[in-house]
Amino acid sequence: MAKEEKHRPRMQRRTPVWPAPDEVQALMGDVSGNELNGWNEPEVRQPTPVMWANPAKLAHGDMQIRMTEEFVAHPELHGVLRMSDRHEPLAIAPEQTQRSSQQWIAALTEFSAGPSGHGVELVGVTQPQAEWFFEGRSSEMPWIVLLAIAMDHEQLATAPEHTSAIEVHKQYNRGTSAARALADWFRSHGFRAEGHGGPGAGPIQMVPAAIQAGLGELGKHGSIINRELGSSFRLAAVLTDAPLTVSAPDSFGVDDFCFGCRICTDACPPDAIAPDKRLVRGITKWAVDFDRCLPYFAESYGCGICIAVCPWSTPGAAPRLAENMLRKQERRQARESESG
Repeated sequence: MAKEEKHRPRMQRRTPVWPAPDEVQALMGDVSGNELNGWNEPEVRQPTPVMWANPAKLAHGDMQIRMTEEFVAHPELHGVLRMSDRHEPLAIAPEQTQRSSQQWIAALTEFSAGPSGHGVELVGVTQPQAEWFFEGRSSEMPWIVLLAIAMDHEQLATAPEHTSAIEVHKQYNRGTSAARALADWFRSHGFRAEGHGGPGAGPIQMVPAAIQAGLGELGKHGSIINRELGSSFRLAAVLTDAPLTVSAPDSFGVDDFCFGCRICTDACPPDAIAPDKRLVRGITKWAVDFDRCLPYFAESYGCGICIAVCPWSTPGAAPRLAENMLRKQERRQARESESG
């Protein structure tokens, strides 16, 4: 079990803090989203859904309803939010295709990157853990395939305008279609598979699964940073019982970078991004202040400012930054070796 880190005092912001209107803040009610999320809890447990689920079952369901109604009321956003789409899965073929685990990885990656798989940019595989599933949810599937769906940074950078929301949900929709297509592909080869896309909260948290599957490291803004795409991507996933193998986690110095960077912290209008990690459900990690974030998130078509301003998201910057951080790590390790 990880211990909570000592937090540094907040430095003065360069931008003023956005005050939530009274009528919006009232929709939060008396329930703290941070408490629901498990802030300062020493034990590992399944997460509680706080957004993008059945609003009747959410503590902040009224906030989600308000946001959804305003979202779909915008003429350019009509039909963009496709959380209620239905898909009839393909029947499972009676004969199972025989491949080695490595052959399966190569084949599913090739399928996902092609037109039938909706041009997925990155793929990772890991074994799902019980604590990644939302409360009351589980799966017998032994594998989860994570799909990274790149976003157009120029459009993302218009956040918090509605044009950014169009791009975000366009890629969420592509991810959902890709996950369903890959699940059908597995089923056509005789294996069980379930595809899940965002933003609706499916049975499992995709971020910790994607980190374990090698798609990047957690950034200060609470989103994944990838060495190729930065933070400018969305996730989709497929649970399956096809015989796969795990992808290796990737580490390239994101923690060191984020500890020394304040760009997303200063850019966040409601001041929801802290300078240090905190204990959340037994794990010390970067965590966005849900109670500060949600009111602005609901007022701004889903925001996205933090991942848009992240230096790693600038087109072409992530590979260079990853190389720089790895060189710093190597130099530090060399000094430690010499001194030891």
